[in-house]
Amino acid sequence: MAIVLDKSHRWRTFLAHVGLIAFVAICMFPFLMIISISLRPGNFAVLGGDSLWSNLMPKTISLEHWKSALGIAYQDETGKLILPPFPVLLWLWNSIKIALISACIAVLLSTTAAYAFARMKFAGKKHWMTALLLMQMFPTVLALIAIYAIFDYLGTYVKWLGVDSHWSVILAYAGGIALHVWTIKGYYDTIPVEIEEAAVVDGATHWQAFKYVLLPMAVPILMVVFLLAFIGSIIEYPVASVLLHQESNLTLAVGSKLFLYEQKYLWGDFAAAAVLSGLPITFVFLLAQRWMVSGLTAGGVKG
Repeated sequence: MAIVLDKSHRWRTFLAHVGLIAFVAICMFPFLMIISISLRPGNFAVLGGDSLWSNLMPKTISLEHWKSALGIAYQDETGKLILPPFPVLLWLWNSIKIALISACIAVLLSTTAAYAFARMKFAGKKHWMTALLLMQMFPTVLALIAIYAIFDYLGTYVKWLGVDSHWSVILAYAGGIALHVWTIKGYYDTIPVEIEEAAVVDGATHWQAFKYVLLPMAVPILMVVFLLAFIGSIIEYPVASVLLHQESNLTLAVGSKLFLYEQKYLWGDFAAAAVLSGLPITFVFLLAQRWMVSGLTAGGVKG
């Protein structure tokens, strides 16, 4: 039987769709503006047109900024050969490498730490959990001086952990796992402990019960934590800008700042590099989207 909707309900549905379309358009507008700037000839953020549409849609399409970002030499309007000013692809690789390693370390440490807090009993357990929560309330920028001093001191003894080293940045990122520990612990609390006890009764050790029983059930939340750690590392700027100095060691987030120097703002090159920086995050999301919905909603209610 067909369902007949009253007139007021149809109007509410129509307005809801209009509001949703407007919300998506507002969210997409900055991204479309960046793509537009990357496809314009010249390095201008605003063309000075009479309308917003004239600034969003370039009259002529140019790939000079994309060639610069991809490390390809190109000729300008006068026929002069222009070499790429910065190694954008190298910066992108540095960002991906640091983000992957730091995300894997964060998942490894937070998974085992969350298991200890969720399943084991020891003195001061609640106090340590509260301390982890309190540490997340202070932004990382407040500790920049301490972070620099620590790794500058470590560099005198262990060179690959000193300033201007990727491993120093990875270690600094791996220290911010307090929120991940809370997230995974909340998921572990929703899994009945009797499942692991049954595995122990069948002859498994506690490590085997954790590895073969608990971890396969926790894959969704582990993927979410990996994604959060990966995204947080690849877009992070303050710590990387303090610890990395040489141009060949910079991440894309730090290196992109070099496009905007006082003498000339290279907005077109900056926009192309900004679009490239989103490709690794998009690729990781596409690989892990099957676990995203179940992982993001898991652990919110303790059963």
